Amino acid sequence: MEVRVTDQSGMPPGGLRRPSSRATGLRKVNTEPAEKTLVAVISILSGIVRPFTHRDWRGQENLPATGGVLVVANHISNFDPIAVGQYLAFSGRWPRFLGKASLFTVPVIGRIITACGQIPVQRGTKSAVHALDAAVVAVESGKAVVIYPEGTVTLHEQLWPMVAKSGAARIALQTACPVIPLGQWGAQDVMWGKKIHFPKLLPRKTLRLTAGPPVPLDDLREGPITPQTVAIATERIMAAITELVVELRQEPAPPELFDPRRARRGDVPGEPESSSDSSAGADPDRRVDEETT
Repeated sequence: MEVRVTDQSGMPPGGLRRPSSRATGLRKVNTEPAEKTLVAVISILSGIVRPFTHRDWRGQENLPATGGVLVVANHISNFDPIAVGQYLAFSGRWPRFLGKASLFTVPVIGRIITACGQIPVQRGTKSAVHALDAAVVAVESGKAVVIYPEGTVTLHEQLWPMVAKSGAARIALQTACPVIPLGQWGAQDVMWGKKIHFPKLLPRKTLRLTAGPPVPLDDLREGPITPQTVAIATERIMAAITELVVELRQEPAPPELFDPRRARRGDVPGEPESSSDSSAGADPDRRVDEETT
């Protein structure tokens, strides 16, 4: 995998200097068509965040340069959409996240994220099904769609990936697009887990992100989409993400994905017997829980 670690001066390890993002300009490293507002927002956020963070970015060669793609990432912090967005934008792809519909009604913020081409989700209702339709359209039109399969910031006490919902697998099977797993670690040092507070930017934090090769799903696309194929696809997606997180954290993952519903019931404290009985294997016509930022 390609590894790019830069400091504020743009000097990679080994002393070989390359142009910094500020000198190069985002539009010079990313020529993909995009909404002007999206380009402006990511550029502004980069200017704010860049001086306070180090970048450990790996695996950009696994991201398709063009065409529809589904990027599936672990969710460790309310700050990490910024980290993921920066990684993808500077790797040549503009990110379109699935986001809670309520955000799109907030004055000013709603207008901005709408103008950025992000995808609203009616959370916890049957309308969430249509969010998957919108994501499918975005992928089929050649865009890079970002989805958090877990559906929310992980509830694992050490922020390891947890049991996923089925949305990412359904989009992947319906579109036959490449599914690129993205592991990340470091954003939790800026804003821990589900907590919302003023970002802890000093001392400078290192945001580590790595993309892996496409999740192998072709064998599941040969037949109809069933609860079983969705469950298998979901397990493969989360296994690929977890493997990347292990690489970044340099420590072994728990033996099973954390299942908050089982933990609440006390079946197995924090550790499910199998992820295959999660919402991934439920009836495909039931309400779809969205994967949001």
